[in-house]
Amino acid sequence: MYELIQVADNTYYINSPSKIGVYRVSDEEVWLIDSGNDKDAGRKVQKILEAQGWKLKGILNTHSNADHIGGNTLLQNRLGCAVYAAPMERVVVEAPILEPSFLYGGYPFKKLRNKFLMATPSVCQDIAEAPLPEGMEILSLPGHFWQMIGIKTPDDVYFLADCVFSAQVVEKYHISFVYDLRAFLETLDMVEQFQGKLCIPAHAEPTEDIMSLVKVNRDKSMEILEKLKEICRTPKYFEKILQEIFTVFHLTMNYDQYILVGSTIRSYLSYLFDENQMTAFVEENMLLWQTVETV
Repeated sequence: MYELIQVADNTYYINSPSKIGVYRVSDEEVWLIDSGNDKDAGRKVQKILEAQGWKLKGILNTHSNADHIGGNTLLQNRLGCAVYAAPMERVVVEAPILEPSFLYGGYPFKKLRNKFLMATPSVCQDIAEAPLPEGMEILSLPGHFWQMIGIKTPDDVYFLADCVFSAQVVEKYHISFVYDLRAFLETLDMVEQFQGKLCIPAHAEPTEDIMSLVKVNRDKSMEILEKLKEICRTPKYFEKILQEIFTVFHLTMNYDQYILVGSTIRSYLSYLFDENQMTAFVEENMLLWQTVETV
C-alpha cells in the first residue's frame, strides 16, 4: 500500500485505498490528482515525493468526498501547494462540514463528524484557474457527486475518480453512493467510449477494458431500481423502504451506512419519480412511495 507505480512516461499513481494520481511535468515538478483520505495519507504522499526529489506544484481534487481530499491540508500546510476543484466541490473542500450535513439532511450529530465523512478544510481555487500542464484535460463526470471531474493526462491515461467501482466492491457493498442517478448513468455511457491507453478508477484496479467495469456498475444500478419497484408495489414510507433494501442486499446498518445508503436510495427514488415509474403522496402525515404499475 502507498506504492508509487509508473504507468506511462510521465504518469504514475499511488496505490492507496483511494488511488492518487501523479503527473510529472519535469524532472523536479509534479501534480497530484486527489490526496488520499486523511493526514496520514498526506504524510505518506509527502514521503514518496521527497524520495523522488519532486516538488508538488498543485493538487487537482476530482471531487470533495473526504477520502479524496483528506491529505490536502497537511500537504498544503507543509509544501505550500495550490488546491483546485470544480466550483461546487470547492465549497465543500473549504467547508467540509457540508458533506455530512448534506448526507444527513441537517446538522450532523457527533458520530457523523468523522474523518470518513468530513475532511479538514484547505484553501481551494476554481479548477478553471489551474495552470494545467500542456495536454492535460479535465473531464466532466457528474453523478456520483455534484461536479465530479476526471483527468486525462498527456500520456493518454484517464483518472476516473468514483464514476465506477470494482466488481469486488459492487458485489460486497451493492449500493455505492450516487447523488444523481440520471447523470451517473449518462457518465457511464460516456466513459464506456473512452479509448485511452489506461483507465484508473479510484476504487478499482487500472484497466484497459473499461467497458466490462461499466457494465458491472450499470447492471447493479438496474438491479437496485428493480428491487425498489418490487418493494414499493404497496405504499411504503422511506424508513421501511431503507430497511427492506438493507435486508435484500444483506447490508449492515451503522451511522455512516444509514446516511450514505439512505441518501443514495432517495436519489434512486427521485429518478423513478421523474421517470413516472414511482409516485409519492402524503397519508396520515407520512410521505409514501408507490410503484406506478404499467399495463
